This record gives sequence, structure tokens and C-alpha cells, in this order.
Amino acid sequence: MNKGGKGLNMYFVVILLLLLATVWISSLKGKSEDYTYKEFTQQLENNEIIDAIIRPNAETPTGAVELTFTTGDKKVLYVADVVKIQQELMDHDLDPVMKDVPRENWFMTSMLPILLVLIVAVFFFAMMNANNSGGGGGGKMMNFGKNRAKLSVGDNKTTLKQVAGLKEEKEELEEIIEFLKEPAKFTKVGARIPKGVLLEGAPGTGKTLLAKAIAGEANVPFFSISGSDFVEMFVGVGASRVRDLFADAKKNAPCIVFIDEIDAVARRRGTGMGGGHDEREQTLNQLLVEMDGFGVNEGIIVMAATNRVDILDPAILRPGRFDRKISVAPPDVGGREEILKVHANNKPLSEDVDLKQVAQTTAGFTGADLENLLNEAAIGAAKENRGFIKQSDIKGAFIKVGIGAEKRSRIISDNEKRITAYHEAGHAILFHVLPEVGPVYTVSIIPTGLGAAGYTMPLPEKDEMFNTKGRMLQEIMVSLGGRIAEEIIFDDITTGASSDIKKATKLARKMVTRFGMSDNIGVINYDDDDDEVFIGRDLAHTRSHSEAIAGEIDREVKAMIDECYGKAKAIIMENEKTLHDCAKLLLEKEKITRSEFESLFDVVFPQPEEELA
Repeated sequence: MNKGGKGLNMYFVVILLLLLATVWISSLKGKSEDYTYKEFTQQLENNEIIDAIIRPNAETPTGAVELTFTTGDKKVLYVADVVKIQQELMDHDLDPVMKDVPRENWFMTSMLPILLVLIVAVFFFAMMNANNSGGGGGGKMMNFGKNRAKLSVGDNKTTLKQVAGLKEEKEELEEIIEFLKEPAKFTKVGARIPKGVLLEGAPGTGKTLLAKAIAGEANVPFFSISGSDFVEMFVGVGASRVRDLFADAKKNAPCIVFIDEIDAVARRRGTGMGGGHDEREQTLNQLLVEMDGFGVNEGIIVMAATNRVDILDPAILRPGRFDRKISVAPPDVGGREEILKVHANNKPLSEDVDLKQVAQTTAGFTGADLENLLNEAAIGAAKENRGFIKQSDIKGAFIKVGIGAEKRSRIISDNEKRITAYHEAGHAILFHVLPEVGPVYTVSIIPTGLGAAGYTMPLPEKDEMFNTKGRMLQEIMVSLGGRIAEEIIFDDITTGASSDIKKATKLARKMVTRFGMSDNIGVINYDDDDDEVFIGRDLAHTRSHSEAIAGEIDREVKAMIDECYGKAKAIIMENEKTLHDCAKLLLEKEKITRSEFESLFDVVFPQPEEELA
């Protein structure tokens, strides 16, 4: 905890103790036991009282009598006429002492309340002063309008050498570093420093890591903040934080301001429920002004990262605000190998580990996926009390990351195992026979943590930049293979293919409405699902096509699914013997590899010479 927080806590404890002490003293002042006049007269007659002290109240005949008894006990009697009590005591040969009228405690009645008020005032002033002196610190009470950016100067050890698999992206950003180091080189030919750089890409591709590396290479002050840190429940707070952030940045120029997940604050205006008075829109307006308004922000480079560039406001994307938009794509096979080498630096590897082969079998993996893959492999090696990672650990981690942890302890009936075996065999046959979707990597009937009774994992052998109509139709056929196998073998169907059907239907609808791959519908985009989740837009949402077109789209999707279903069924019927052999092998071993599966086809399809013989 910081010093400011300790000081505030100490103030709070002192005030609390003073209040408790005041309450305790006040309770002692009025504390007494019940003692009646009847008891007094009775004990007086019995000569049980040996001493008395009378304390009259000021300007009234009332008062209190402190009595001491033969037993040594003491009690207080409150009376309406102290003179009368004095006479009664003297009649019984007692000489009561008449004390002076007790004066009020001036400290308790006058000074203590004033002192408490002063202490509370000092507490709040000290708290506000601590907030004001905290600069861009986070989370302090009443520090709503201050920015929450973290400032790092010279302590960032991340460099571009630690960023692997992003060669072109690094080349574009190296110009930013060079401008920060030697601005005169560019300004003498009339070039101006880019005001903003937007890093756009899928989650886990390394956008934040790139920004850290730029700050580490340039060795300039680096402000980092999340887009959600600007947004607050109080209207105007976000705009105030933006102003405060850029004010701090001007004092430290040249510098870099990095806003992670900028889509949290820079979404397209006019799409929320609050209209122009929405807090997020007020914050965005202030951000637009600071990046390229009447104010001058020389030497400040704003970097931002998002994976939802499609929902950003067009005003923030124009040149002058974000001059450069760098797409950070998932790495290719060479980039994946470089990333694996970076993450394997601190991990002891066995001689059988082939990172090049791992890179080839992880098509579509991002940098974060690859780091997680090696981490899971290291965890698997540690569980077996080994000090190094083997290729088998990476294979196990590949299945765990892609499909989910296997649950071998789950009890499954023999009938369910048989259904699952034929279901997965149907998928595997189509993966093997169809040329654009295979080959098969692993087939298993072991339940996984994702709720599946089994899985068939393909192995992409190359990176695909585009997806073709033929490939997508084959993917639909593969998705329907499990359902078809159940229908052929058991003459019945189960609910196990629900996710496969959903996947096939979604892909077919995209082909018709988004990609223009239907001859009857034509090359027209009828896709209403633009992945935007704005409540204001959804409430006033209107479909961009008629009911007749909607019905035609449904018929075209059904026709596409039915055609793929028929072709897939014909292929599985042609390979029915392999279907039985594969299911039998799965029931025997629970999991089979690519070589074991492909050997079944070697038996089914003999060489032409053997067929002639």
C-alpha cells in the first residue's frame, strides 16, 4: 500500500477512536444504579447508612446524595429537595457533607465538539490533497477526473527482438521509433510525425506486445491505459480523464500514449440508448478533439489496439487522428516457428522435439495460442516429474488446447461407445476422402471437457489465405458425416450431432447471404448479422430485404444442405467396410492416430495389380 493510503487510514482510525472515547465518557457520566427513596428511608431507620455527601444542582433544590453503607457499598439517590434530605440525615445523628455545586466540564461540552469538527475537516482536506498530489495514480477516493494511465520511463525492457512472427508490422513501426529518436531527419523534408497508429487484429496476435516493444526501443515516456478506464458512471468523468491524460502527455513529450481495447470508448456514435448525452460519446468527443482539434499536441503519438475495428467511429479512423492502420494477422508457418523458438528459450526440450513440425501442424494459431501450447506441454512434463519437454507432451497439449482435456474416468455405456465410434468414424472417412479438408490427425471416443462424447481432429498442412466454395461445401459434408453414419448403421439418430448441424447451417447461410455463392440468389449481400451489438441499433433494426427474399434464402440454404448430405452419404456408403473397421478399432483402442486410420484404407483399397489378379 502507498504512503498516501496509510496516511488516510491513520486519520480514519484516530477519528474513530475519538468518537468511541466521547461516547464512552458520556455513558460513564450518566451511569447509575436504580435506588428509591423508600429504600433510603428503610436503611436510614435501620442505621445502615454511615456517611452521606450531598451534591445540589445549581439554581434548583434538586440534587444527588452519595450514600455509604455499613457494608461498604455506595449508592446515589437523586432527590427533589436536598434540604429535606439533609434534615432527615441529621435527625438520625448523621452529619452530611454539602459539596459545592458541580461545574460543567467545559472541555466535554464546548471544546470536544469543536475539536471533532476540526479533525474531520482536516481529514477531508488531507484526503483531497493526497488525491491531487497523486497525479495519474489509480483508484483513490474522489479521484474521478484524473487519468489512470501508467507511466513508464526507461523501465520497459521489451524490445522488437522479443516480438517474433511480425516482420512487416515491425518494419512499419520502426519508422515511428526512428522519428522519435531523430525527428530532425524527417522534419527537414517536410514530413510530420504520425499522430496515431491503430493496431488491428484478432485476439492474441501480439498487438499489446508490439506497443510495449515500441516504447522499449524508443526509450521515451510511455503512457498505457485501457479504454474501459475512461468510462465511469458519472457523466463527464471520462472526458475529464482524457483531458488530464493529454495534459500529462504534453508535459512528457515526446511520448507514446497507448490505449488498449479502444473499442470500449470509441464505438460509433448514435448507437447507444443515451444518444448524444451518453457518457461514452462525451468521452469519444473529447478524445477526437485532443487527437486532432484546435489544440496542439506536438510530439505525442497515440497508439491503440482493438480486435473490433468495424465498430469504431469513422471520425477517429481518419488520417490526422490515426494516420496508420496496421493489421496484425495470425502468423504464417515461418512466424509460428519463430514464436515457438522465443517461448521455448526458457524451457528445456528433448531431442525429439521438432518445432518446425509443430509450426506446420498449428495452422491458425496466434502467438498467445502457441505460448499456451508450450506452457501446457511444460505442465504435462512437470506432472510426470520430468525436467524436459518431449514431443508427446506437445501432442497432448495440442489436443488439450484444441479439443479439451480428456475425461477417461467418465462412465459410458457400451451402446453409447458404439454410437460414438461410428459417429466419429463417419467424420474421419470424409476428412480422408475429400481432398480439401483433411487429413485426419486423431480420432477418439474419449469424452472431453467441452461436453463432446468424442472428437475427430483434422491436421491442416498449409495456411489458407482464402476459403473457396468447394472447400466450404466439403466442410459442410464433413460436419454431417457423424449424423449420416448413425443413420446408416443404427437406422436411428441421436442428439450428438446438434453442434455439427448448427455449424453446417451457419456456414451454408453465410455462403448464400454473405459470400454470394448461390446461383439462384446471386452476387448480393443479404447478411444482416454484422456482429454489432448496439442496443439502440437493434431496437430500430430493419431487415434489408423482403420476406420473399428471406424465404428464398431459407430454401437455398436447405437445398445446399440437402445436396451436401446426399453426397456425403454416398461416400460413406461406398466406404462402409472402412466405417465398420474404424469403429471396431476405436472401440478396441479408444484413440487412433493418422497412420492407424489411413492403414484401414490401405486394406480397403488394394493396388490395381492386386485387383486384376
